[in-house]
Amino acid sequence: MPWSEVMAPVRMQRVAVVAPRAVLRETLVRIADAGCVELDRAEEASPGPAARLLQSLPTPPAPPVLAAKAPDLHVLEREHRIGLLAGEAQLEERLGAAVQRGDVAALAGWCPAGEAVRLAERLAGTGAALVRLPVPRGIDPPTQLRATGRSQGSFTPLVTTYGTVPYADVDPTWPAGISYVAMFGVMFGDAGHGALLLLGALLLRLGRPRKLLPLRHLWPFLAGAGIAGTLAGIAYGEFFGPTGVLPVLWLNPLDEPEQLLVAAIGLGAVLLVLAHVGGTVNRWREGGPANALYAASGTAGLTLFLGLALGGAGLFLHRPGYAVAGVVLASAGLALTVTGLYAATAGGLGGAAQTGVQLFDVVVRIGTNTVSFARLAAFGLTHAALGDLVWRATSGLASRGALPLIGAALVFVAGTAVAFALEALVAGVQALRLEFYELFSRVFTAQGRPFRPWHVPTGHLEVTS
Repeated sequence: MPWSEVMAPVRMQRVAVVAPRAVLRETLVRIADAGCVELDRAEEASPGPAARLLQSLPTPPAPPVLAAKAPDLHVLEREHRIGLLAGEAQLEERLGAAVQRGDVAALAGWCPAGEAVRLAERLAGTGAALVRLPVPRGIDPPTQLRATGRSQGSFTPLVTTYGTVPYADVDPTWPAGISYVAMFGVMFGDAGHGALLLLGALLLRLGRPRKLLPLRHLWPFLAGAGIAGTLAGIAYGEFFGPTGVLPVLWLNPLDEPEQLLVAAIGLGAVLLVLAHVGGTVNRWREGGPANALYAASGTAGLTLFLGLALGGAGLFLHRPGYAVAGVVLASAGLALTVTGLYAATAGGLGGAAQTGVQLFDVVVRIGTNTVSFARLAAFGLTHAALGDLVWRATSGLASRGALPLIGAALVFVAGTAVAFALEALVAGVQALRLEFYELFSRVFTAQGRPFRPWHVPTGHLEVTS
């Protein structure tokens, strides 16, 4: 599959299901069993007979299921077939939304384009037809992110937890997953702790323990976090703390916190640039090149950010040429941003005042969002400090003789467990915070509508009237 498709939501097709009224129920049963169509529903539909019977029963709810043939609702009520009643209630709701003319009925909805041919073949056996329709103007199709491959499926909750990607935007699942585990690794830099995460990912992959079996699909996500933490630990020379098992390949966080801070902010700047690039692509897809050029989350914001970053680097490195180039670039970004912000106002003095306030907010957010990535260094330093504390306590007890050696082992195990659990939680939450507030806020400016296909399986037991 080309990357242009991987990085976009599933392409949706507007469809109409047209069927003879005599086979409309059978057609809907097949659609429900296929589970790939989101049918339009009536805005104000009164409950049907099955729904009223279902409401009158005190029995706890059950998963809906449909019988292949129309059942006797009173038999279902008498035998407490709650699942079948629930399925019939949903079927009645869809039937109520059908447009009927003579002996023909039709329902409109959305279907993934790749499923349309297969569904049409499935419905042909009932005498129904699936008709492709143009997308109505002013209406965006619902969004369904791709779940191709285990890794992409495990990263998808990162995006869906934030919100629904607009249909026109790119699917950021892969970049979001990679950036998340990278930030997590910087804060959770310990080769020993990372190895424990990899072990946890392996157990999750094997379905152990069974209580966590519903989370099995997340094992690539956990493995990615473990790999990132292990690599960062190798760079820091940390293996269950500063045990001396690994040499320091890059820096010791406790000895060189300033360098770690600069690296963290540098990583944040790179991620912010990539977020602006993603925002530019999305603004183009949403509203064309002009929208991408003047949006604060598009080219205008990217130019302003690069100019400020280049100017700041020039001042920090004492390079006047960089500073001047940064001023020129930032000025161009400011001009584009002001143009875009003012165009969105009603004009006049009020529009100018509103533009000034919004421009101030844009500039301040650039600074605060960049500095916010300093937390990568702060929590990486905290992790190293906890590991150092546990190791000092362990080695101090171990040097006092045989009996204290047992206490040293207990301190090491308990301290490692506490440090591991605490830092895994903190690093996970902080990486999520940076992902949502600093990165996604630039990639997305609107929310889409999730694709909710109607899926009710057909039961093997048929109940006839």
